[in-house]
Amino acid sequence: MSLKELRRPRRLVAGDRVAIVSPASPTPPGGMDAGLAVLRGWGLEPVVMPHADSTWHLFAGATADRATDFARAWLDPSFAAVIAARGGYGSQAMLEHIDWEALRQVEPKAFVGFSDMTAMHEAIALELGASQIHGPMPSWSAFAEDTEMQEHLRLTLFEPERVQRIASPTAKAMRGGTATGVTFGGTLTILAAEAGTFHHRRDVAGGLLLLEDIGEAPYRIDRALTQLRRAGYFDGIAGVVLGSWTDCGPYEAVREVLYEQFIGKGVPVLEEFGFGHCVPSHTIPLGLSATLDADAGTLHFDEPALR
Repeated sequence: MSLKELRRPRRLVAGDRVAIVSPASPTPPGGMDAGLAVLRGWGLEPVVMPHADSTWHLFAGATADRATDFARAWLDPSFAAVIAARGGYGSQAMLEHIDWEALRQVEPKAFVGFSDMTAMHEAIALELGASQIHGPMPSWSAFAEDTEMQEHLRLTLFEPERVQRIASPTAKAMRGGTATGVTFGGTLTILAAEAGTFHHRRDVAGGLLLLEDIGEAPYRIDRALTQLRRAGYFDGIAGVVLGSWTDCGPYEAVREVLYEQFIGKGVPVLEEFGFGHCVPSHTIPLGLSATLDADAGTLHFDEPALR
């Protein structure tokens, strides 16, 4: 397959220090407290990077400062993982301020986040060749309140062999069948905004595409999908896994768009898989080989998410 499996970072153990960064929007004062308490309850030592709880215009610190926080966290050997505080908006702007060559010189770390962190996932995959974790973040109030969501992330980070098979009770086949490929994707509108940039994937043949979004009307979802399709982003994909479409209007209207875009691909398509901006939300590894069984509503990874 053209889409290659990426290097797996190491799993976490009690006592690990983890860096908390904010590549995008700021977190309100105290907004991380409950989520950080969850991480501490797992035996981790979360360290909030200098600009992760600051505000600069629309963002959590100036662009260069946000990039510096991320780079320092990645390069610091005392940190076992890097976790985004929240999504929002702004990650794309900081990508060009990161010295990716320097980051390639060290072992990869687990990077956790979703939503606007899709831009980070794509850059880490392409620049560093490392798999990542599409999962909830500490400033999301739903994460601090939902024990099922917490446990799935904890198992993925500490005991990943226990969650190699992910099943969703809400999932159903839009088009049945099975397919094996490397997982990639994330938030639709961020992927569409990457089209034409250095971090737009040029070859995804054989991959399993994951998509979700929030607050986008059906016509805007169609526009983003059309942009990606015309940019060749769907060429040769092995299967599609569709997550939540929170606040995107009636699902029937969203489904019409998704059906029109994907049913003719002739590949398995699984909908309502329960990841993204929904509660609870599954944690899903990106950049690793998995088998999609659309009829059973499952995604089974060949190896644990972390080594």
